[in-house]
Amino acid sequence: MGKVSAEAKNTYAERIRGYKQDIEHILNREKSILQVIQKGDMAREFKLISLAEDRANLASYYLLMNQISIALLGVKNEAFINDARKSCYEAIIHLENVVTGRIDVPFSDYAEAHEKIEGFNDKDRYDLMRKIGFTIESVEEDFGENSKWKWSFVELEGRFAAIMKNMLNLKTFVAGLDPRVEGYNHRVQYFDMMKKWLSNAADRYREKYELSTNRIDDFKTAIAFLGALRRIHVLVGEADQAESVKKKAEVWRAKMDDDEKKLASSGKRS
Repeated sequence: MGKVSAEAKNTYAERIRGYKQDIEHILNREKSILQVIQKGDMAREFKLISLAEDRANLASYYLLMNQISIALLGVKNEAFINDARKSCYEAIIHLENVVTGRIDVPFSDYAEAHEKIEGFNDKDRYDLMRKIGFTIESVEEDFGENSKWKWSFVELEGRFAAIMKNMLNLKTFVAGLDPRVEGYNHRVQYFDMMKKWLSNAADRYREKYELSTNRIDDFKTAIAFLGALRRIHVLVGEADQAESVKKKAEVWRAKMDDDEKKLASSGKRS
């Protein structure tokens, strides 16, 4: 790669100046809102949801500045992509502080949180989850297949999948599957998107276990995501899909138990 000219650097700096100012504004706003929340705020949950969306927007700015760097300088800016990755994490953390990030638990464990965000309509929930999901995928794409962060994205995707499930009000969801109920299309789109992310999270944790860590905890997490997916299928009466996921989980659990026994046996011999 040739040396980047001073003129190109100056052009680049000028092009991203406004985006940097926007980023600074978002970060300052987040800091101020978090200070208000820490003092106690009746609208805490809605403020956290707003901050999650801000973080998704922030990640988009970082990704855009990286694309401008490639276009004007011919150089990928890994720092900007990494900042985008961190912002995706922050978005998820904000939402975990609203509905928790637990994977395979009964809705009753976090139903109280939904009473506090009752005014957050289904379209807005779908739009927010789609935005964050798209941003996560964009960050992964910009890093590339051989990135050092390859396996860390399994956790990011998994935490997002759990959040997507937990942001869905399962108490009202089934009744809302009536096409005559306002917001039906967005509920169906949300539901389909959520199932894909849960299934992908299970497969990705299994892949991470097999190809990278060999940690039983990763295998257990994969099975937990299958449990969450099955719970969703059962909720809406998708019996065939629920049975298919159940069988898959049973096969995985048998494999995990076998691997644990082999590991224990190997430890004893050594």
